[in-house]
Amino acid sequence: MKILVAGFQHETNTFAPSKATYESFVRGEDFPSLVRGGDVFSLLEVNIPIGGFIKHVQAYGHEVLPVIWAGAGASAHTTKDAYERIAGEIVEAVKRQNYDAIYLDLHGAQVTEHLDDGEGELLSRIRTIVGQGMRIAVSLDLHANVTDRMLDLADVVVAYRTYPHVDMAETGARAAELLLHLVSSREEIHRTARRIPFLIPVNAMSTMLQPARGVYDLLEEEEGAVLSLSFAPGFSAADFPECGATVWGYGNDRQAIERAVTRIYQHIVDGESEWKVEFEDADDAVARAIDIASTAERPVILADTQDNPGVGGNSNTTGLLKALIRHQAKNAAIGLICDSKAAAAAHAAGLGAQISINLGGCAEVPGDSPLSARFHVEALSDGKLVYGGPMMNGKQADLGPTACLRIEDIRIVVTSAKAQLLDRNMYRTVGIDPERMSILVNKSSVHFRADFAAIAEEIIVVKSPGPFLADPIALPWKNLRDGIRLGPNGPSFKASTHTADANVSA
Repeated sequence: MKILVAGFQHETNTFAPSKATYESFVRGEDFPSLVRGGDVFSLLEVNIPIGGFIKHVQAYGHEVLPVIWAGAGASAHTTKDAYERIAGEIVEAVKRQNYDAIYLDLHGAQVTEHLDDGEGELLSRIRTIVGQGMRIAVSLDLHANVTDRMLDLADVVVAYRTYPHVDMAETGARAAELLLHLVSSREEIHRTARRIPFLIPVNAMSTMLQPARGVYDLLEEEEGAVLSLSFAPGFSAADFPECGATVWGYGNDRQAIERAVTRIYQHIVDGESEWKVEFEDADDAVARAIDIASTAERPVILADTQDNPGVGGNSNTTGLLKALIRHQAKNAAIGLICDSKAAAAAHAAGLGAQISINLGGCAEVPGDSPLSARFHVEALSDGKLVYGGPMMNGKQADLGPTACLRIEDIRIVVTSAKAQLLDRNMYRTVGIDPERMSILVNKSSVHFRADFAAIAEEIIVVKSPGPFLADPIALPWKNLRDGIRLGPNGPSFKASTHTADANVSA
């Protein structure tokens, strides 16, 4: 076969301060930079779905027709310009080229300035061109807000099963297996889907921990009797009616697939209280980290989850940094603080210089402000590195001019471009050896665990002020579906009045 392939990924936090422009996709930010045509093959060794898909189908002798791959770091809405330019390229290729099937590497949580469901709209435009006979396979992020439109318009849809996402390429291969089966089989394939009646906090979704680990173990157990099962816990920061978690699957036996999906659904619902997350504030977390570090041989890691650029933060709040200074933390490091002006000042002053600057600060976060202080320029870098950990292994990154600034015994990785701190090489690029630090503050929610859990004495999730409210109950929702609970055992959303009413049950 000839299989047309394309990728378009964005995770949208509709409450975040900054939008994803076309340039965001060109740069890639947390993702590889935008590539077209044959250059898509340069991604084969990067841990992303399209690479796993292409390698799998090529191994069976099929031909791949690559169109484009574009991804941008999580943020507020994708601009209309960016969406239409990238989606437009994919749709034009669908019109122009000759092929036998289609594969799309999508995220599943893209909201644009003009569309609630970016993926569903793209699939609709494609289906209008190719008709019902063309087979379309889609892979989605674990954080997809899976819509009815996505499931109805694609023939098969599969999602990641790990968070941190270490199985992205593997998921692409699973999508390939399903597509090849679909094309070769004459049996009717049935689909069943069920929506979870409560929003799940992002920090509860880590598959390195319970209860998420248990759900995916059950999913794999149940999959023995059906073709495919997926569970997407969703991305609970997108204000539209289909935000939330979904379980779905495919099988030749309608009753078998319904039983499997219902068992997983019931397992999640019965354990609703287990999905609740306890957070610590900055001062309590730093004080506890200092106490643990006093006798530990490995670093204590604090996750600055509410300023995670992987969920829409700008990676520039200073709450945890100021707490480290207040408590006189020793042998500590924090990253990344994205502040291009501060990085430029450090490079202009030179290695070993002392500079007095205003560092960081997010104006959109009440109470957050720059840190005005004198810093020692301890290291300088061009910000170019290759990820070495399990998440995005092999990805080339460019953080722009980067510096290590030291204040007292605290080292700060200051970059010109924002990125989630999920790989140890992001510290090493400015000479910080993460294994030798007593305390590490990572602006990340969960992805850092893939590369840092093995070196951590303890991990503490911190609720320091930031643009991403980690507890979905605290968000100013307006457009959710009626009755969904805003968190595990939380109040229910009352769509008719745009209010959350704790007395209304889902």
